[in-house]
Amino acid sequence: MTVRIGANPIGWSNDDLRELGGATPLETCLAEAREAGFEGMELGHKFPREPDALRAVLARFDLDLVSGWYSAELLSRSAQDELAAMRPHLDLLKSLGCFVLVFAETSNAIHGNRSTPLSKRTVLKPDEWRRFGERMTEVADASLAEGVRLVYHHHMGTVVQSEADIDALMSTTGPSVHLLLDTGHATFAGGDPVALARRYRDRISHFHAKDVRPSVMERARREDLSFLDAVIAGVFTVPGDGCVDYPAVLQELPGYRGWAVVEAEQDPDKAHPLTYARMGYANLRRYLADAGLL
Repeated sequence: MTVRIGANPIGWSNDDLRELGGATPLETCLAEAREAGFEGMELGHKFPREPDALRAVLARFDLDLVSGWYSAELLSRSAQDELAAMRPHLDLLKSLGCFVLVFAETSNAIHGNRSTPLSKRTVLKPDEWRRFGERMTEVADASLAEGVRLVYHHHMGTVVQSEADIDALMSTTGPSVHLLLDTGHATFAGGDPVALARRYRDRISHFHAKDVRPSVMERARREDLSFLDAVIAGVFTVPGDGCVDYPAVLQELPGYRGWAVVEAEQDPDKAHPLTYARMGYANLRRYLADAGLL
């Protein structure tokens, strides 16, 4: 496939703090995403999880399914137990023609807890990384054998947050495990998305375009905010509205093929979803075209 531009519904309705956009109907999200220009959507908590129903609601708005987040617990269960738990999600993605599965370890994550600051996240020890990587590789091998690539979503408040965490993940997993590069989470975590794109180009199979407001990021670090409090304060925004150097990042991804997804969680009462969707789509499309990826 060529590069296609998708969206995540988190700009309309938040999955981790459901009062943000809680009253917004799924149909409003899908209609506005299509109006803004997007070709596909990732899953959110308001989407039906039965294949025919999901296919029907997306078809009403001429949208494809991009993929969907899966909350893993590989630190506390075997690869085979994880595969069994993941089976309904994997089958749903397969039935809708998805090529990647967004995977993140959440067994001890704190990103959904407003009372826990980001400094309290769990950090893995070297022997834990080894076991974690072995289990993830087994899961990824099995998923890839069914035609769906596991792409790991590094995320604030989880065990894979920092650039060093991403390096550890990549070094302890096999080639079946690929990376979802999220420019916003990489930047907020103090990493360099340009360097990550350069280092892992051959293993990047999904791309989340999220920008960062530097003044809010510095405040979140200074005050040791929880992840959700940082989101409510406006740490994230759409590409082109923050400090991420998208031209430099995309220059490091020559030949990239797959989805590029605008995924920028904000408080919809402060950041009008359709306005920001249009802005994010237009900016990302321009960046991709300038990089020769469209």
